[in-house]
Amino acid sequence: MLSKSTIIAALFSVAILSSCVSTKKYNSAVSESEQLKSQNAQLNSKISELTATNQTLTTQLNQSKNDASACQAKLSAYQQSLNEQYNTLQKMEEILEKGMADFEGKGVDVYYKNGAIHVKLQEALMFKPASSALDDSGKKALKNLADALNQYPNLKFSVIGNTDSVMYKGKGMDNWSLSTERANSVVRILRDDYKVNPARITSGGRGKYDPVASNSTPEGRAQNRRIEIILYPDYEKIYQAVQQGSAK
Repeated sequence: MLSKSTIIAALFSVAILSSCVSTKKYNSAVSESEQLKSQNAQLNSKISELTATNQTLTTQLNQSKNDASACQAKLSAYQQSLNEQYNTLQKMEEILEKGMADFEGKGVDVYYKNGAIHVKLQEALMFKPASSALDDSGKKALKNLADALNQYPNLKFSVIGNTDSVMYKGKGMDNWSLSTERANSVVRILRDDYKVNPARITSGGRGKYDPVASNSTPEGRAQNRRIEIILYPDYEKIYQAVQQGSAK
């Protein structure tokens, strides 16, 4: 039979052992809790970062959508205005062809090229050789031209003079001067005699530097001596339409 002291000692040992086991579990639990807290803090930090990133991306996406909408509005406005201008030019070309029909085969050519209408008037119809004074036949051709132009008073155009490569030796003039003065003569009669608004007109000369045929033959040189009336879209109106479209 165990003595009382032996029993007490055994119980004390069990108590100590139990205490040690509980302490280990406690410390382990504390350590695990700290790790979980750390992981939780890291996850919360990551969530905050992802939330901030998501907000930034959402803002950027919305901005991109707004930019895309603005671009689409500009594109639509541009296309609509361009179509309107193109339709105007088409109608203008038809009117010019009818108006200049009397001069068909007499040095007049009406055609569409690179987004603009060209009316080509040969020297033989318009001027005497080496002169910038308009002939009567040239004035009649310009009267028909002006009648057509005045039906679309907002359509702008250029008057360009051209020569061949044969050197012109007029008093104080050269090929470039002659081509420029011929263009100016056309502008003056359109303005003064046929009441075409001069604000619509740009004039200039290119001398021999814009040939449409070879200067090595008389026929080619005759083609190069010409006046060109060039009607083009109202780019300012197109620009304004785009700006108004983007403001909507």
